[in-house]
Amino acid sequence: MTTTEATAEVFLTAFRALRKKEKAAVLEKLMKEERAFEDLRYAAIVDERKGEPRISLSDYLAQRARKRR
Repeated sequence: MTTTEATAEVFLTAFRALRKKEKAAVLEKLMKEERAFEDLRYAAIVDERKGEPRISLSDYLAQRARKRR
């Protein structure tokens, strides 16, 4: 386990130990933090799209350029 993973595990364990109201307060604060909210949103999108086929950036940009024409 990496240091980053261990740190994440500590925070998650602490979060799980909180009471329902305390968890809600933590989540509320996270949602008010623009960067944290953005990070959570991007993580959810990445997780949701895990099974999709991968495409290189150059291929994506080429497809996008063809569609614009």
